[in-house]
Amino acid sequence: MTTAITAAWLTPPQVAEQLAVDAAKVLTWIQGGELAAVNVATRVGGRPRWRISQVALEAFLVARQSTPPADVPPKARRPTKRAYREFV
Repeated sequence: MTTAITAAWLTPPQVAEQLAVDAAKVLTWIQGGELAAVNVATRVGGRPRWRISQVALEAFLVARQSTPPADVPPKARRPTKRAYREFV
């Protein structure tokens, strides 16, 4: 039986499964500071056991959403000048 606290935290493999990526990619996001996670390992200096909250995952996904391109007016084209040479 899962409680509300355990259901609110995800492991990197669970996040990877939701996003259809490799678990190593999730760990890279955590180590790079893009995805907030909590280390719940018993020893701080040992192997980390990361847990990601739903709130942190949602914030990560919002930050990585694509944005529509800005409306940039087209560049004004310069009239082309043709150089004519006179042949003698």
